[in-house]
Amino acid sequence: MNFYPTGRAVALIALGAPIAAVLAAVMPSLWAIGAGWALLIILLLLCDGLVAARADDVQLAVAGSGEIGAPMTVGLNAAFSGKRPPRRLMGSLGLDERLAESGKIAFSLASNPAAQGAFSGQATIIPVRRGTGKIGRLWLRWNGPLGLAWRQIQKQGAQSVAVMPNISAVRSPSVQMFLRDSLFGLLARKFRGEGSEFEALAEYRPGMDRRSIDWKGSARHSKLLAKEYDTERNNQIVFALDCGAAMCEPVDGLPRIDRAVSAALLTAYVTLKAGDRASLFSFAAKPELSTPFLSGSRNFFRLQQEAATIEYRHQESNYTLALSTLQGQLQRRSLIVIFTDFTDPTAADMMLEAAGRLIDRHLVLFVVLEDRELTTIIDKPPESTEDVARAVTARHLLDQKKLVLTRLRHMGIDVIEAAHQDIGTRLINSYLAIKRRGAL
Repeated sequence: MNFYPTGRAVALIALGAPIAAVLAAVMPSLWAIGAGWALLIILLLLCDGLVAARADDVQLAVAGSGEIGAPMTVGLNAAFSGKRPPRRLMGSLGLDERLAESGKIAFSLASNPAAQGAFSGQATIIPVRRGTGKIGRLWLRWNGPLGLAWRQIQKQGAQSVAVMPNISAVRSPSVQMFLRDSLFGLLARKFRGEGSEFEALAEYRPGMDRRSIDWKGSARHSKLLAKEYDTERNNQIVFALDCGAAMCEPVDGLPRIDRAVSAALLTAYVTLKAGDRASLFSFAAKPELSTPFLSGSRNFFRLQQEAATIEYRHQESNYTLALSTLQGQLQRRSLIVIFTDFTDPTAADMMLEAAGRLIDRHLVLFVVLEDRELTTIIDKPPESTEDVARAVTARHLLDQKKLVLTRLRHMGIDVIEAAHQDIGTRLINSYLAIKRRGAL
């Protein structure tokens, strides 16, 4: 613990110089009064620091885990002893850059009326990268009764925060209502309706698909009968996440890969509820994460934990190696959802070639985030020749991207291109449409 002068004390000490100068000009024999003034303030400063309240207990309250992009509250509690509690109390906490872009947060503490000498305060942080964020050093300072000295303590934090992928969409009321009313995975009975596996004949009812009417059976029984199908379950869904350089670029403050992970986990939650099996696969210059296929909503938290380990790789993505490795791991037909982005035409050609080999056996779905930065550059009215050149370049990049997506569609591969807040919903709808078609 140490103490140092406040701004007030520095100003009062500095006031001694003009006092001494004025006295020296008027009455030279009294110039020492200015020096005595400065000395007096220094003595008062020392006394103020010595009689200031002492910190008995300082506790930092921080959650052990949080979600990227979601606000977290950090609490600070301090108890002081002494005749006079601090009048001004401030704190600053150093943080890992995963937890705060600035690397620190500030606290403003207020006294607790229920306890003498107790102070508490809160600050909000928003994690910006997945991984384990370390809590750094805590600085706490308060002034003495005269306001001339700051007293300060330092305390090294020992806590850490596990920053997990954001699954706030999973907890949203709309998703929960959808799952409650969904036909998939919630009722303990045969799942009859849309599908491809014939289950039974049932009497035709208004609202049923007319194409399901069995005309021969209806003629034999003299009443309209319709075919019912068993909804397929236990399908394999692979979420392949590109974590290379292009996917590390930010979108609305968070890397593209984190936007993709949130959408993948939201859809994985629905697939697990629907009775299918989900797996995560990540790649950059080489394949990295590859989880086993998991089933049942009880394993969703395990998927979230696995997704938290996906690294940010500032490398070019090797689609040939990654997708051929994934193809070799799959023993049966699966739905492969690939989250990626691309700017290099050569890499895009390699991606198309690798995807072409997958569709011979598997169903492939590409998910691409809209590039709002390029759209903003194109739509901005030019004010200089540099703005024109920038807009032309942005238009060329956007046209190249659209060309690649068009080629994917011509190959028979479904493509979802949407803003980050919409890709989760769009992906769920595509997954359910595939289930209804019985494409798996």
